[in-house]
Amino acid sequence: MIIQKEVSLKPFNTFGLDSNAALFMEVNSIAELQSVITSDAFKNNEVLILGGGSNILLTRDFSGLVIRNQITGIDIVSEDEDHVFVKVGGGEIWHQFVLHAIDNNWGGIENLSLIPGTVGAAPMQNIGAYGIEIKEVFESLTALDLKTGETRLFNKEECQFGYRESIFKLEAKGQYFIADVTFKLTKSNHKINTSYGAIQDVLRERSISYPAIKDVSDAVISIRQSKLPDPKEIGNSGSFFKNPTIDKIDYEGLKIEFPNIPGYIVSENEIKVPAGWLIEQCGWKGLKRGGIGVHKNQALVLVNYGGGKGSDIAALSKEIQESVIDKFGIELTPEVNFI
Repeated sequence: MIIQKEVSLKPFNTFGLDSNAALFMEVNSIAELQSVITSDAFKNNEVLILGGGSNILLTRDFSGLVIRNQITGIDIVSEDEDHVFVKVGGGEIWHQFVLHAIDNNWGGIENLSLIPGTVGAAPMQNIGAYGIEIKEVFESLTALDLKTGETRLFNKEECQFGYRESIFKLEAKGQYFIADVTFKLTKSNHKINTSYGAIQDVLRERSISYPAIKDVSDAVISIRQSKLPDPKEIGNSGSFFKNPTIDKIDYEGLKIEFPNIPGYIVSENEIKVPAGWLIEQCGWKGLKRGGIGVHKNQALVLVNYGGGKGSDIAALSKEIQESVIDKFGIELTPEVNFI
């Protein structure tokens, strides 16, 4: 067990923010973590569990202990003619797992291609894109209780999945370390989801009428690369805000004042409005302010052009929230966790 002191977290967050951790270590197994939580370094300090660093905004140096999840492995638990149950280490890179699944003709997560982060973080916020959410292929996960050191198996119901959230972002926030996740994927008769128009457009351009799971993945990758900046080139965390859901009556009222406001039916009484559209209408798209700003192609993405500070990005996000409330009366909620 090696605990390092005064380690820069710049390589470990996709915003590329140069924040320091007073103490830092990587764990490669549940046993290693169990030995850590009995140590003074763990007991006497604030603790931050870090995966791919794609969903955090570091606004300060971290005076406690940062534990980076490096538990890897992709193993078949069981399978039948139609499905395969795959257990994946929480430290595995999500997109690499998606590519592994496609190489093995396992279907169900192809629409979630190129989402940054680790497998362990995926169920925490119930990641989703292009008509699919992780809960649709989720079977169970193994989590370690950071107080007792005991492991617990969570099924789908116990995770309390919601829109970009789970029990691990609500009442159980900070209580568990997700060691591995088991997925139920298809081996045949894949349910190809091309409901989003952008996917259909790419497939049409490529003259693909009957897409396979790899075709869908390739289309999603192409779309995401055209819209979202590569964190290796421009620091960002992808979508900074959740798409807000509002009452249907409120939406109809806004439609009178803003005829072009887009909306997607969530339920009989709820409409989801694209946060990027709201932000763009408030004039933020393409803004540059020192080393930070709002991406020129996607207003939902806040960026660090280089040398930016997390505290400045946090302040910018608050300004954006206030402007959207003033103009539309809609409150935006960050997807990103502020540290």
